[in-house]
Amino acid sequence: MNSGAPSFDGLDRKIVTALMANARTSFAEIGAAVGLSPTAVKRRVDRLRETGVITGFTATVRPSALGWRTEAYVEVYCEGAAPPRRLAEVVRNHPEIVAAMTVTGGADALLHVRARDVGHFEEVLERIRTEPFIRKTISVMVLSHLLPEAPEAGASQPAPDVREEA
Repeated sequence: MNSGAPSFDGLDRKIVTALMANARTSFAEIGAAVGLSPTAVKRRVDRLRETGVITGFTATVRPSALGWRTEAYVEVYCEGAAPPRRLAEVVRNHPEIVAAMTVTGGADALLHVRARDVGHFEEVLERIRTEPFIRKTISVMVLSHLLPEAPEAGASQPAPDVREEA
Protein backbone atom coordinates (compact mmCIF):
# COMPACT_ATOMS: atom_id res chain seq x y z
CA MET A 1 0.00 0.00 0.00
CA ASN A 2 1.08 3.63 0.19
CA SER A 3 3.63 4.92 2.69
CA GLY A 4 1.33 7.53 4.23
CA ALA A 5 -1.17 7.06 7.02
CA PRO A 6 -3.99 4.70 6.04
CA SER A 7 -7.22 6.39 4.99
CA PHE A 8 -9.95 6.04 7.58
CA ASP A 9 -13.32 7.58 6.80
CA GLY A 10 -16.73 7.66 8.49
CA LEU A 11 -17.80 4.34 6.94
CA ASP A 12 -14.59 2.70 8.16
CA ARG A 13 -15.30 4.06 11.64
CA LYS A 14 -18.84 2.59 11.56
CA ILE A 15 -17.51 -0.79 10.38
CA VAL A 16 -14.82 -0.86 13.08
CA THR A 17 -17.37 0.15 15.72
CA ALA A 18 -19.67 -2.70 14.65
CA LEU A 19 -16.80 -5.21 14.75
CA MET A 20 -15.64 -3.97 18.16
CA ALA A 21 -19.16 -4.47 19.51
CA ASN A 22 -19.33 -8.00 18.03
CA ALA A 23 -16.52 -9.35 15.85
CA ARG A 24 -18.85 -12.12 14.67
CA THR A 25 -21.23 -9.69 12.98
CA SER A 26 -21.54 -10.70 9.33
CA PHE A 27 -20.48 -8.43 6.50
CA ALA A 28 -24.12 -8.50 5.34
CA GLU A 29 -25.35 -7.23 8.73
CA ILE A 30 -22.71 -4.52 8.84
CA GLY A 31 -23.43 -3.55 5.26
CA ALA A 32 -27.14 -3.21 5.98
CA ALA A 33 -26.34 -0.95 8.95
CA VAL A 34 -23.87 1.30 7.11
CA GLY A 35 -25.35 1.29 3.61
CA LEU A 36 -22.79 -0.88 1.80
CA SER A 37 -22.90 -4.27 0.10
CA PRO A 38 -21.37 -7.21 1.97
CA THR A 39 -18.59 -7.30 -0.67
CA ALA A 40 -17.76 -3.62 -0.10
CA VAL A 41 -17.64 -4.20 3.67
CA LYS A 42 -15.28 -7.16 3.16
CA ARG A 43 -12.99 -5.07 0.94
CA ARG A 44 -12.86 -2.35 3.59
CA VAL A 45 -12.22 -4.84 6.41
CA ASP A 46 -9.44 -6.46 4.35
CA ARG A 47 -7.88 -3.01 3.77
CA LEU A 48 -8.19 -2.12 7.45
CA ARG A 49 -6.40 -5.37 8.35
CA GLU A 50 -3.66 -4.84 5.74
CA THR A 51 -2.97 -1.30 6.97
CA GLY A 52 -2.89 -2.36 10.63
CA VAL A 53 -6.01 -0.50 11.75
CA ILE A 54 -7.64 -3.83 12.65
CA THR A 55 -4.99 -5.92 14.39
CA GLY A 56 -7.00 -9.08 15.01
CA PHE A 57 -10.19 -10.73 16.16
CA THR A 58 -10.47 -12.43 19.51
CA ALA A 59 -12.84 -13.95 22.01
CA THR A 60 -13.10 -12.44 25.48
CA VAL A 61 -13.41 -15.17 28.10
CA ARG A 62 -14.18 -15.05 31.82
CA PRO A 63 -10.70 -15.51 33.39
CA SER A 64 -11.85 -17.95 36.09
CA ALA A 65 -13.15 -20.28 33.36
CA LEU A 66 -9.56 -20.55 32.12
CA GLY A 67 -8.04 -21.09 35.56
CA TRP A 68 -7.11 -17.47 36.35
CA ARG A 69 -8.60 -16.77 39.79
CA THR A 70 -6.19 -14.09 41.03
CA GLU A 71 -5.39 -10.80 39.35
CA ALA A 72 -3.08 -7.94 40.28
CA TYR A 73 -1.31 -4.88 38.99
CA VAL A 74 2.38 -4.65 39.82
CA GLU A 75 4.39 -1.44 39.82
CA VAL A 76 8.02 -2.16 38.89
CA TYR A 77 10.86 0.09 40.06
CA CYS A 78 14.24 -0.38 38.36
CA GLU A 79 17.82 0.38 39.32
CA GLY A 80 18.97 3.18 37.06
CA ALA A 81 17.29 3.53 33.72
CA ALA A 82 16.20 0.15 32.44
CA PRO A 83 15.46 0.48 28.72
CA PRO A 84 11.89 -0.38 27.70
CA ARG A 85 13.13 -3.09 25.31
CA ARG A 86 14.88 -4.86 28.23
CA LEU A 87 11.67 -4.70 30.28
CA ALA A 88 9.78 -6.08 27.26
CA GLU A 89 12.19 -9.05 27.07
CA VAL A 90 11.57 -9.83 30.74
CA VAL A 91 7.78 -9.65 30.62
CA ARG A 92 7.62 -11.86 27.53
CA ASN A 93 9.16 -14.65 29.65
CA HIS A 94 6.19 -14.67 32.04
CA PRO A 95 2.93 -15.96 30.51
CA GLU A 96 1.07 -14.68 33.58
CA ILE A 97 1.81 -11.07 32.56
CA VAL A 98 -1.10 -10.21 30.28
CA ALA A 99 -0.20 -6.54 29.76
CA ALA A 100 2.82 -4.39 30.48
CA MET A 101 3.59 -0.76 29.89
CA THR A 102 6.10 1.90 30.82
CA VAL A 103 4.50 4.69 32.86
CA THR A 104 5.05 8.15 34.22
CA GLY A 105 5.42 8.76 37.94
CA GLY A 106 7.60 6.91 40.42
CA ALA A 107 7.36 3.44 38.88
CA ASP A 108 9.17 2.50 35.68
CA ALA A 109 6.56 0.01 34.51
CA LEU A 110 3.12 -1.35 35.33
CA LEU A 111 2.34 -5.05 34.86
CA HIS A 112 -1.10 -6.65 34.70
CA VAL A 113 -0.69 -10.15 36.14
CA ARG A 114 -3.11 -13.09 36.25
CA ALA A 115 -2.44 -16.20 38.32
CA ARG A 116 -4.21 -19.40 39.34
CA ASP A 117 -4.25 -18.37 43.01
CA VAL A 118 -2.37 -16.23 45.54
CA GLY A 119 0.42 -18.80 45.87
CA HIS A 120 0.94 -18.80 42.11
CA PHE A 121 0.91 -14.98 42.09
CA GLU A 122 3.59 -14.96 44.80
CA GLU A 123 5.73 -17.32 42.72
CA VAL A 124 5.33 -15.08 39.65
CA LEU A 125 6.24 -12.03 41.71
CA GLU A 126 9.38 -13.76 42.99
CA ARG A 127 10.40 -14.67 39.43
CA ILE A 128 9.96 -11.04 38.36
CA ARG A 129 12.01 -9.84 41.34
CA THR A 130 14.97 -12.07 40.41
CA GLU A 131 15.81 -9.78 37.51
CA PRO A 132 19.00 -7.96 38.55
CA PHE A 133 17.81 -4.50 37.50
CA ILE A 134 14.51 -4.64 39.41
CA ARG A 135 14.85 -2.74 42.70
CA LYS A 136 11.33 -3.23 44.09
CA THR A 137 7.74 -3.98 43.23
CA ILE A 138 4.44 -2.80 44.67
CA SER A 139 1.40 -4.98 44.05
CA VAL A 140 -2.30 -4.18 44.10
CA MET A 141 -4.71 -7.13 44.02
CA VAL A 142 -7.92 -6.82 42.00
CA LEU A 143 -11.03 -7.56 44.06
CA SER A 144 -13.67 -7.05 41.38
CA HIS A 145 -14.16 -5.44 37.98
CA LEU A 146 -16.46 -2.45 38.03
CA LEU A 147 -16.79 -2.65 34.23
CA PRO A 148 -17.00 -6.43 33.67
CA GLU A 149 -17.71 -6.00 29.95
CA ALA A 150 -14.40 -4.16 29.38
CA PRO A 151 -11.75 -6.11 27.46
CA GLU A 152 -9.38 -5.86 30.42
CA ALA A 153 -11.81 -7.96 32.48
CA GLY A 154 -11.49 -10.90 30.08
CA ALA A 155 -8.71 -13.40 29.47
CA SER A 156 -7.08 -14.37 26.20
CA GLN A 157 -5.21 -17.51 27.29
CA PRO A 158 -5.65 -20.29 29.84
CA ALA A 159 -3.67 -20.45 33.06
CA PRO A 160 -0.54 -22.61 32.80
CA ASP A 161 -0.48 -26.05 34.39
CA VAL A 162 -4.20 -26.17 35.16
CA ARG A 163 -4.88 -29.75 36.16
CA GLU A 164 -8.31 -31.11 35.41
CA GLU A 165 -10.02 -32.88 38.25
CA ALA A 166 -11.08 -36.45 37.52
